Amino acid sequence: MRFLLLTVMLILMGCKFSSKKDADSFEYKSSEPSTETITSEEIADIEPEEITDASSVPIDLKNKGIGPIKRVRFRKNVDNALADEGQQLFQRYCVACHFTDRKMIGPAMTGIFERRSPEWVMNLLLNPIQMLAEDPIGIALLEEYNGVMMLDQNLTEEQGRAITEYLRTL
Repeated sequence: MRFLLLTVMLILMGCKFSSKKDADSFEYKSSEPSTETITSEEIADIEPEEITDASSVPIDLKNKGIGPIKRVRFRKNVDNALADEGQQLFQRYCVACHFTDRKMIGPAMTGIFERRSPEWVMNLLLNPIQMLAEDPIGIALLEEYNGVMMLDQNLTEEQGRAITEYLRTL
């Protein structure tokens, strides 16, 4: 029951923050997925505008976002203890808006590091208000999800890193 109430409140809050476009403007974006297969090595050399994910928001692995995180280095193998901690934090803070495998109020998290850099993800976790207001990818996601703002959960860097490690396992 609490989950349902929280979901309804978040949707209503998102409607309040949604921006209205001019009645004269119209934009069509095809949601058809690309059939081209691209390797992870090739992705690093592609300009952000050249490919898009299924949501039509540009894939950009070079954008590090806006916030305190300048560099994240993943170890070759997932740190299972850190990922378990991250899963618990994800369950506590994120599942109201995100499913791992499909869109909900926010995007699906599976494959997030095929679309965003680890630094971008952590900066969004730690600095969502500024990221959604100033970062081009954040702005595009905010528009795609009808102005529903990601709430600032006041996570620490350690908590953000744990959630990021968990997202690697999806």
